[in-house]
Amino acid sequence: MNENLPDLTLGVAEADFDGHPMLAGHVEEEQVLVVKSGEEYFAVAALCTHYHGHLVEGLLVGSSIRCPWHHACFDLRTGRVERGPALDPLDRWQVERQDGRIFVRRKLQPMSKPQRAADAQPESIVILGAGAAGLAAALTLRRAGYQRPLTLVSGETDPPYDRPNLSKDYLAGTAPPEWMPLRSDEFYRGSGIDLALGASVRKLDPGQRKVLFDGGRELTFERLLLATGADPVRLQIAGAEPDRVFYLRSWADCRAILACAAAARRVVVLGASFIALEVAAALRARGLDVHVVGRDSIPMRRVLGERVGEFLRKLHESRGTVFHLGKTIAHIAGRTVALSDGMTLEADLVVVGAGVRPLDELARAAGIATNNGVTVDDSLMTSADGIYAAGDIASWPDKRSGGRLRVEHWVLAQRQGETAARNMLGAHERFAAVPFFWTQQFDVTINYVGHAAGWDRVTIDGDLEQRDCAIRYEQGGRVAAVATISRDIESLRAELELERDVA
Repeated sequence: MNENLPDLTLGVAEADFDGHPMLAGHVEEEQVLVVKSGEEYFAVAALCTHYHGHLVEGLLVGSSIRCPWHHACFDLRTGRVERGPALDPLDRWQVERQDGRIFVRRKLQPMSKPQRAADAQPESIVILGAGAAGLAAALTLRRAGYQRPLTLVSGETDPPYDRPNLSKDYLAGTAPPEWMPLRSDEFYRGSGIDLALGASVRKLDPGQRKVLFDGGRELTFERLLLATGADPVRLQIAGAEPDRVFYLRSWADCRAILACAAAARRVVVLGASFIALEVAAALRARGLDVHVVGRDSIPMRRVLGERVGEFLRKLHESRGTVFHLGKTIAHIAGRTVALSDGMTLEADLVVVGAGVRPLDELARAAGIATNNGVTVDDSLMTSADGIYAAGDIASWPDKRSGGRLRVEHWVLAQRQGETAARNMLGAHERFAAVPFFWTQQFDVTINYVGHAAGWDRVTIDGDLEQRDCAIRYEQGGRVAAVATISRDIESLRAELELERDVA
């Protein structure tokens, strides 16, 4: 690919930046992005460190660059991650200006970590939960110069992994297992992050500042982050057997589904949530006959509206998926699935995607305020001093709506983890990020920014059937959310507009 890009060691004209402030080139074998911000020029790695989106197609906001794919944000001066889902910084190069030309030749060393006075650091920090919020918080703490004991606790036996991939490429068979872990074992050891896997927490004691585990182990803390996430809603289905009826939340869950699917021919997916539809698409890509059973008459109608819901139904049907809408499963007998209208389907396995519930039992038992999740203030602190919450369990005050939100999105959880980490170190930062998620179903990706619990007007700019459009959801004359297909830059601009609306 580099042969089509200019060699930045030979220089490019400053005039090349008059029409567009970003130019992609290469330095030897590495792709490099040169950015003009004001009167300054910066040179950074051209590909996002998350899924390698091309940053030249992203959005420049001041001295930061936002990835067009999943909205990661980087500081151009330092290369550091300002907001997830990226976890790693961008490499940087020195920029030289000479006779109206820009030259890039020498890679710079990574920025050194800030040094914090020992007496300004909490004695110890414990993070309960090693999902998106938990890992992002741990990485942010270390990058911010926190040097004291840091423990990342997980009830799972797998180290932190790329959870969104479970229902997408990994389940479809296009992402190998080695892509899943987000960090190596050596990284945790080298960073001084004590990774406690397979740990069952029995009690959280805010007064004594202790975490008590089954088996007698105790951990003390000065600051603690609750990032326990959510668990699938488990339905009572007559005749359901655990070796044939599956839920997808963890990597272990996904491996169990794949093991059963390897010898299967037909699968029934119960539910028409994003996870359910992604599972349906992934298993159809593996060649299984897929039947989707859903209560609603149109998939995703309550989240994306009727037109987008119908578009998704037709997309799946064009790939051979069969829908049974307005129905549910009455009972299961062996490989026979009986629906609520008396119809029967044959299935070698059933995957249930009926939503999730926040895992807030520890908080409730500890006397921490909860209401549809763990209640936090705008700094993400709970009702217990020194204890924060982030991710799927956190219910935070939303300035835009004037109410509270609890959103179950990977990217939002990461951003809350980052904010909570900085606040545990005394930053006093208000969390105000706009929710963002993406769904990938077959060859269609929908990006969604904002949060529309309801709307009174939906407008579609472009052609939905041709997969090139932006859908705006409005309530009371204000845009609450924007969904896009094949319009990445428009999604980034919508996110920025929503941010400025609450600034």
